[in-house]
Amino acid sequence: MFSHVMVGVSDLEASRAFYDATLGTLGIAPGVANTSASGVQRYFYRSPGGTFGITTPINGEAACHGNGSTIGFATQSTAQADAWHAAGLANGGVTCEDPPGWRGEGAGRLYLAYLRDPDGNKLCALHRPPKEK
Repeated sequence: MFSHVMVGVSDLEASRAFYDATLGTLGIAPGVANTSASGVQRYFYRSPGGTFGITTPINGEAACHGNGSTIGFATQSTAQADAWHAAGLANGGVTCEDPPGWRGEGAGRLYLAYLRDPDGNKLCALHRPPKEK
């Protein structure tokens, strides 16, 4: 459904360190530098499921987070979600919502870990358990 997600950041290198660390726990290579046609530096993280990018706003205005917005990253296990969360905290992220853990019951049961990145963007690492047969 989605080709990519891009978020605006105020400190590109601090955000690169944060996303290199958190997305690295998900097996995603460090961000690849790219310069837009207007000369704005940005980084892209690529996976088989799509692309995630960070950039300073092209219009030169301040970066801001979307109130009510959440960007979710799929994880393969609860341990991977916990590693993602720990890497984020160690690299300028702030925990938000409840602590990492299971939410819901039955088929809707999910393991969730929430962070805000250095610019306040709300992120979630999500592990969906395998369906029972």
